[in-house]
Amino acid sequence: MRNTKFSVYIPVLLALTLVTGILIGNRLSRNSGNSISTMSRGNKLDAIIDLIQNAYVDSISTDTLIEKTIPQLLKSLDPHTSYIPAKELVGVEEEMRGNFGGIGVQFSIQNDTVMVVDVISGGPSSKLGILPGDRIVSVNDTLMVGKGLKNEKVLSKLRGEKGTKVNVGIKRKGFKELFAFEITRGDIPIYSVDVSYMIDPATGYIKVSRFGEKTYEEFMDGMKKLDQQGMKNVIVDLRGNPGGYLNAVIRMVNEFLDKGELIVYTEGNSQARKTYQADSRGAYRDKGVVVLIDDFSASASEIFAGAIQDNDRGWVVGRRSFGKGLVQEQIPFNDGSAVRLTVARYYTPSGRSIQKPYDKGNDEYYHDIMDRAIHGEFQKVDSIHFSDTLKYKTSAGRTVYGGGGIMPDFFVPADTAGYSEYYSKITQKGLVYQFALDYADSKRNELSDMRNTGEFEDYLQKAGVLKLFVAYAEKKGTKANAADLKTSSEIIDTQIKAYIARNIIGEVGFYPIIKNIDKALLEAIERSRVPIQQNLTGAVTK
Repeated sequence: MRNTKFSVYIPVLLALTLVTGILIGNRLSRNSGNSISTMSRGNKLDAIIDLIQNAYVDSISTDTLIEKTIPQLLKSLDPHTSYIPAKELVGVEEEMRGNFGGIGVQFSIQNDTVMVVDVISGGPSSKLGILPGDRIVSVNDTLMVGKGLKNEKVLSKLRGEKGTKVNVGIKRKGFKELFAFEITRGDIPIYSVDVSYMIDPATGYIKVSRFGEKTYEEFMDGMKKLDQQGMKNVIVDLRGNPGGYLNAVIRMVNEFLDKGELIVYTEGNSQARKTYQADSRGAYRDKGVVVLIDDFSASASEIFAGAIQDNDRGWVVGRRSFGKGLVQEQIPFNDGSAVRLTVARYYTPSGRSIQKPYDKGNDEYYHDIMDRAIHGEFQKVDSIHFSDTLKYKTSAGRTVYGGGGIMPDFFVPADTAGYSEYYSKITQKGLVYQFALDYADSKRNELSDMRNTGEFEDYLQKAGVLKLFVAYAEKKGTKANAADLKTSSEIIDTQIKAYIARNIIGEVGFYPIIKNIDKALLEAIERSRVPIQQNLTGAVTK
């Protein structure tokens, strides 16, 4: 009976206990949260970090959390504002400065072995007698052979701070024993002008792969060499060039424009308009110029092409460029990291914004190139629809269009002639490159005496390299059929010869041979013979 009476009060006691717990909990919450609530009225991000530090259930590194959060925060702004961690910044800046610490070789991983393809003249390896064709089998105590060997691993072992030493084991053809070299790392140049040569007695060609700290000097060296050989016109190839330093491209364009002509201007919400004009010191104002661009020409490449086009200084040939017209400013942090913040937009002299839309998010933005291909833009200029609201006029009154990227004056579709199932398979497997490397290595002594592409082409034609390649590819599991070989023989044969020449004498051997199947370059050569000043009313984007 007593137990029954007591049981009546149990619910009441439980309720009182629960209410008391809630009141105590609320009071503790208020007492412990005074500073948090005060901070949240100021900066929520700081408040959240403090809250995690002081109240989160588990121990956590807020530094790590911040490192992961910053990229996500910046991602919501635009596609080109970015955060660069300290461990990556050194490599990024080395590339733009145009040098890094290393041993001075170009290598390729072939048959699970690191083969030296080229040795940089005057570099640390060259001075010690390391030769093209040598195999790097060890770096310090690490073996550099076997399946799964990656470029990243080799680079991480060979690169390092200038003045540091690295021990390299070399296997050389014709010798049983290994050669041991102690190499002192030095500054290794990263060139941004791949090649400059005369295509014909009047036309020079110069290929610029990036706009770095030393690009202008390299460009001027190449142009001076062409000028001394009688250049009257020049083709500046910016295809695949992702851009780089604004100062480099401004100085380069300046060489072609008259005093006062506008090169580019920038403007942003917090930055007043800033204009860049030619200063009359251009050394090549009397030369004809054609600019080659494609879907991956971006940023500084588009500034160059836009300035030449809008000032009616020369023709632009190729396909619509990428459309990257945002200006980044790099702000360093004390820990060695940095943020590249977009602060303005680039505008061509006619007032066109180079930047393509990015309002649908970064994924859609970078998928744009694929969308262009799907919609047929790589094949037909008519697939590109321009808005009348984005019409602009060049200095001479020609119509050009904005909306993202630079549209060339003469459109050249992506060349698919010569493509077949066989060509697709050998390309996917990289067989042309592998064969060329093996062949060049086996014939290095004979080929090394040759110094012009004509000699290479004659020698390789007589050697029947196409037939040799077909047999090589079959051993690698890819057999040719007569129909596919008939379709693709010219492109395969030309590529084989060009790659073999590159492996022996570098880019000066490659480009003059590959030119024969480069439809965009062949179009540019034709346009260089009709200076734009003689045909300002010529058809645009045809």
